[in-house]
Amino acid sequence: MRHLDIVDLRADYGSHTVLERINLEVGKGEIVSLIGPSGSGKSTLLRVILGLLPPIAGEVRIGGQTIDYRNKRDVKAIRSRVAVVFQQYNLFQNMDVLRNVTIAPVKVKGRPRAEVEEEAKLLLTRVGLGDKLKSYPDQLSGGQQQRVAIARALALKPEILLLDEVTSALDPELVNEVLDTIRDLATEGMTMLIVSHEMAFVREVSSKVVFMAAGHVVETGPPKQIFDNPQMARTQDFVGKILRH
Repeated sequence: MRHLDIVDLRADYGSHTVLERINLEVGKGEIVSLIGPSGSGKSTLLRVILGLLPPIAGEVRIGGQTIDYRNKRDVKAIRSRVAVVFQQYNLFQNMDVLRNVTIAPVKVKGRPRAEVEEEAKLLLTRVGLGDKLKSYPDQLSGGQQQRVAIARALALKPEILLLDEVTSALDPELVNEVLDTIRDLATEGMTMLIVSHEMAFVREVSSKVVFMAAGHVVETGPPKQIFDNPQMARTQDFVGKILRH
């Protein structure tokens, strides 16, 4: 069952086309990783899906429903179905961990605070932070803050989770604790679209890998194909370079 469909998508920044003729299918429970050189359009694609950069042409469909990005109601609806975690944690510094995770479900979705807090405690335990409910962001490591950001996204009960280079701002020794959290989500059947430069992790966790360059999808396939037997010359060049390092 297809969960997310992207058809002939195009997006521009001013007069510059940043995504062109993007076609992608993501099945329910699939983990699709976007890889490619800097500036290839990976993070931009996530922004377009969320409506942060409206597309110029093409379609995005979630569960078969086409999103009209000119319609504020549609954009609001997609943000209730899709959550994102960016590379910068963007936590509220004046709020403790529990409040950071509960504020959106309470304020945006109007859910009862007590119910949301109970769910948030379970989520924070799930990401290994059950003992940090009353801590403030500046009392946490980068890896812990990123795990709070993941719990905050999950508190919105999204159908699809977008992860945009969530380990790139972390010290190397903190990367694995965040990747372990994503691994756990993968085993639970969460549909995810991941932008990552952690190639060993991408190879391990992905159902499908999408190689992008210059705003285009160059090649799509299972991890074994993309890393061991890429079909396109541009993919071969990229994979050859990263595997030598």
